[in-house]
Amino acid sequence: KGKKKRKRAEEGEKVSEEQSLSNLEEPPVKAKKARKKERSEAEKKLSQRENALEQADEEEDQKLFQSKVKQKKKASQAITKSVVNSATGATAKQQKRKSLAGEAADRRTVFVGNLPVSCTVQVLTSLFKKYGQIQSIRFRSLIPAEDTVSKKVAAIKHKVHPNAKSVNAYVVFKEECDAQKALKENGTEIASGFHIRVDTASRTKSSHDNKRSVFLGNLSYDIRDDAVREHFQDCGDVVGVRVVRDRTTGLGKGFGYVLFENTDAVHLALKLNNSVLMGRKIRVQRVTDKKKEQKSPDQSRAPKDRVDKKKKKEKSCSNDSFVGEKANPLKKSTKPKRLKTTPRSKAGKNK
Repeated sequence: KGKKKRKRAEEGEKVSEEQSLSNLEEPPVKAKKARKKERSEAEKKLSQRENALEQADEEEDQKLFQSKVKQKKKASQAITKSVVNSATGATAKQQKRKSLAGEAADRRTVFVGNLPVSCTVQVLTSLFKKYGQIQSIRFRSLIPAEDTVSKKVAAIKHKVHPNAKSVNAYVVFKEECDAQKALKENGTEIASGFHIRVDTASRTKSSHDNKRSVFLGNLSYDIRDDAVREHFQDCGDVVGVRVVRDRTTGLGKGFGYVLFENTDAVHLALKLNNSVLMGRKIRVQRVTDKKKEQKSPDQSRAPKDRVDKKKKKEKSCSNDSFVGEKANPLKKSTKPKRLKTTPRSKAGKNK
């Protein structure tokens, strides 16, 4: 019995120890779990912060990359602009140089019109070499005999269309003063029925004057310059005749110009309006500047408008001054009118 009691006591002690141990072990486990939870929350916060920082870094890197790309684009655009501007500037400079060179060459060039088809370079050199050194001579307004032949080949081989009657040429001198001296040959008869027209090739310096010129219309297509010269020779000294012709056929387009030495000849030439030349009634008119015609209508309308406005104002003032107040119309009475009757006594006296 004593042994049994001891065993029971030992077993009770073991149970109590186990319970005490379990009681002692439980609180640290809970503490560990709480610590684990706190650690997990802190770790989550840290991870979130780290992710946010990484995203911020990535965004900053992207912004830097984009800014660098933009800077590179701007630099490339600036380079291309500078290259284009330099190229355009170079081309503009080249064009200016070419234009200046062309103008200088035109000042040294003389236009010779109404030359016979049989004219050669030797004939022109013998005519103009006394004024200075000739640099080059080139023929223009040539009509080849065949469509397959070019104008240069036609000029070299003298294969000109049979209907072509005249040819033009350009004589280039080495100095400008020599070209000005060569203008003296204007109007000289180089062949029978061919009075040449000599003028400067430059647009700035031209001997054409609208005040001394006359416009001709309804001309014959086969007309020659000398026929026009003979028709207007009695009006005054003719400086030059220009009949506008087609480049491909060489036939006239039906109109032209005559330049006189004096303005008095223009008044006499205008009297030849509707005169007959080669079976046609030609039209003779003054030559007017197109620029002035464009400006004149606006300028001419302004004073007319002003005059009209003044007239309207005067009319309105006159009407207002003499109208006065308007009278009210009288109302017609609807009562029938009574006839005037004379008394009997007065009627007997009248009898």
